[in-house]
Amino acid sequence: MQVRDFIKHLKNGDRPPLTLILGEEQALREQAQQAIANMIPEDQKAMNFGRYDMHQTPVGVALDDATSMPFFGDYREVVIDAPYFLTGEKSTDKIDHDLAGLQAYFENPVPSTMMVLVAPYKKLDERKRLTKALKKSALIVDAAPLDERAARMALAQIFKQHKVSIEAPALDTLVQRTNGQYSIMMGEVRKLLTYASDGSPLTVSAVSALVPKQLNDRVFDLVTDVLRKHAADALALYRDLLAQREEPIRLNALMLGQFRLLLQVKLLAQKGYGQGNIATTLKAHPYRVKLALRQVDRLPYQQLAQAYSGLVDTETAMKTGTIDKELAFELFMLKYTGQSAAGHRGHRRESNAVR
Repeated sequence: MQVRDFIKHLKNGDRPPLTLILGEEQALREQAQQAIANMIPEDQKAMNFGRYDMHQTPVGVALDDATSMPFFGDYREVVIDAPYFLTGEKSTDKIDHDLAGLQAYFENPVPSTMMVLVAPYKKLDERKRLTKALKKSALIVDAAPLDERAARMALAQIFKQHKVSIEAPALDTLVQRTNGQYSIMMGEVRKLLTYASDGSPLTVSAVSALVPKQLNDRVFDLVTDVLRKHAADALALYRDLLAQREEPIRLNALMLGQFRLLLQVKLLAQKGYGQGNIATTLKAHPYRVKLALRQVDRLPYQQLAQAYSGLVDTETAMKTGTIDKELAFELFMLKYTGQSAAGHRGHRRESNAVR
């Protein structure tokens, strides 16, 4: 069941005794949890709401709570967070979980308790008896990551509900600055709605001012400048990131990761893979793959490989201390664009003299 359908289900008065919220999209999990939490009146929550993290608390404690009668109310809610024992994950936690008791509860849940298992995983281990018992009895809510199209539609619906006008290019900017990730978009929504509460439309300039670029987004811009061999722009952005106390080695590692993705996307695209298949094969976010395809469309593989190799050498030089970390990228950029390092040093001396 999709989250929006689950919310409608609850508004119709249904109170599922056992719910599994499964998926890696944090915003969707939170929406589903909030909807079911609203089923308990605010003045009853102190005595009728419990939340238990399975990395910290034995499941037996949650079961004791779940099997207790509601206190001055009709229903009790018990939330079980991170039930890793439903997956193939091996935990280092030395917690003794009563899984037999939990399975027995799944097979016969208490009607006056709404037990909610919040599983931030892609999937569960279907081979386990415990998982089979849960899926047989539970209402399952899908919180899998939304693709870009679904995320856009969800955001557009939210703005429509609040009677806020957002221009199409402004929505594009929001998607770009959040890397197409729905949960990050939702983290920016309240700020945007507050801005537009006086009737102001959400324009590109408004979104640009309110939604900061994330580090990965700025690294994407840096990679773009490198590929276009815009040395001045690349160096200006790099120095700006250093001024914001970003570590040179970290920046180089992020760029290496981006170039590795570009090389992989280029190879798979040449083999006839489509955007969706590439994302699945590389286990990368579809929006990142979409942007990568745009970047590599007219670039020869050799040019990408040259840049990647240069960054690998730069990382080695940084880690071995054979070159100043802050200067390493600048020298890479000058070499990659074919500019003179000597001329660049002279330019820096002149700039320093002017200062």
